[in-house]
Amino acid sequence: MTGLAPHVLRDYALLADGERGALCGPRGDIAWLCAPGWSDSAVLSSLIGGTGSYTVSPSDTYVWGGFYEPGTLIWRNRWVTPGTAVECRDALAFPGDPHRVVLLRRIEAVEREVRVRVRLEPAAGFGRRSLRELRRDDDGTWTGRTGDLRVRWTGAGDAVVVDDGLAVDLTVPAGGHHDLVLEISDRRLPDPVGAGHLWQATEHAWHTAVPELANTVAPRDARHAYAVLRGLTTGTGGMVAAATLGLPERSEAGRNYDYRYVWLRDQCYAGLAVSVDEPHPLLDDALRFSTARVLDHGDRLLPAYRTDGTAPPDETTLKLPGYPGGADVVGNHVAHQFQLDALGELLQLHAAAARHGRLEGDVERAAEVVVRLITDRWDQPEAGVWELDDQWWTHSRLACVAGLRALAREVPAHRGAELSGLADKLLAETTSRCLDGRGAWRRSPAHRGTDAALLLPPVRGALPADDPRTRATLEAVRADLTDDGYVYRFAPDDRALGEAEGAFLLCGFTMALACHHQGARAEAFRWFERNRAACGPPGLFAEEYDVRQRQLRGNLPQAFVHAMLLEAAQRLS
Repeated sequence: MTGLAPHVLRDYALLADGERGALCGPRGDIAWLCAPGWSDSAVLSSLIGGTGSYTVSPSDTYVWGGFYEPGTLIWRNRWVTPGTAVECRDALAFPGDPHRVVLLRRIEAVEREVRVRVRLEPAAGFGRRSLRELRRDDDGTWTGRTGDLRVRWTGAGDAVVVDDGLAVDLTVPAGGHHDLVLEISDRRLPDPVGAGHLWQATEHAWHTAVPELANTVAPRDARHAYAVLRGLTTGTGGMVAAATLGLPERSEAGRNYDYRYVWLRDQCYAGLAVSVDEPHPLLDDALRFSTARVLDHGDRLLPAYRTDGTAPPDETTLKLPGYPGGADVVGNHVAHQFQLDALGELLQLHAAAARHGRLEGDVERAAEVVVRLITDRWDQPEAGVWELDDQWWTHSRLACVAGLRALAREVPAHRGAELSGLADKLLAETTSRCLDGRGAWRRSPAHRGTDAALLLPPVRGALPADDPRTRATLEAVRADLTDDGYVYRFAPDDRALGEAEGAFLLCGFTMALACHHQGARAEAFRWFERNRAACGPPGLFAEEYDVRQRQLRGNLPQAFVHAMLLEAAQRLS
């Protein structure tokens, strides 16, 4: 299975249980899985040129399709062969155990008898540690090790050892099914549980975890976005930004990052999206994780963390080929940055907590810490929402203005007046430094041109919809940063839009919210509908979209895009 070719990103489906995630391609090839947790090394890594993979595919030629069962991350690969159809129902047992992967695969013969080929080749350490100590028990269960991980595979009693893995051909009778259960753990494995029970528990857990969201403008996509966010959220409450690392935003351009960590900003976006109408459980997860980080670290607060609350490691490489056009980068430099805008988003989250009766105890104390950090540091250069070099980024100041105003509306009058006064001070200084000749916000005092991120602070309450600065910025983004219904974050140089980087889907959904804020309902819907179509059959969104080639770019799935889709689907209703 070494050298299994990757697919375009739009064709991958996500399996996730909160503690880790897997990507499954149209050949039934699970090409990415870190174990036991999100930021641990991959045990299936053919996505980036490693050797590990787990494939279930028809023996005959086929065409492929697939779909998620509603409100879940249970994925069904469906292949139509010349003589019949076959499906493979795939899921990580949900909710996940932090120490044990349980990967469920059920092969179903839809019409007639089918034959499938199965190949399992786990290799820990991003492919460096092959399967060893293989043993087949009397009941046909296979056990072994890869690196420090224990492996158990049931349902493949007739498998044979091939190279560094196991292979078996299965025949499934018409109307029947065959279960495969793969377990990978960094601890002693418990007694096996039957596949039927695991499936039943997973179905029930998903149906309990994901709300109907029927009163949105796109109920199916809204539910799916919520399921993706839930699948990316651990038992600690932390939501990783994406499941993968090193997938290219632009081929050979050097913009390849490891997003398997929790960005506080992204978690706030998710928390706000799930609190629009009622406080869904992901709001409490966002509050729990972010509050712990704020109170634990105070003025040493980082923009991002591992799911256990520790700092992400520095960037290194794996000496693997990487995904085509990408790189094998592990770790992230974010731990060395200060991002002021995240403080404003935290206050937005705290204001949402107040609206739903949750601004008390540690959450209230965390809000005061964040206000103090803004008071002390609002005038300092920092990396901003796009994690660039330290500058006086306009968006960061306006995000803090919006957060301060949001919280001011939810606290006692005397404290609210203090917060509003600080917001006024920041807004006045930003206005004196950061308006261009059109009266629109520019990226920073040192950067000409506007930034699509500047559309969000007015939506969040930094300025009224009819403020001339709000309207001028919306017009500037329309004129300078849009093409064919998509939005680019900013113009990095004099090249045409799309030459330097792809459109940012986060900005497309933000544009929908900005138009809605202006009362331009029809235009808001046009932006919303255009951007929610920028995905493949599994309905997953990456950070960027290549408009010319109609391809996803960057790590997958990007949580904050799903969060902004979810928020827009509710607000546009």
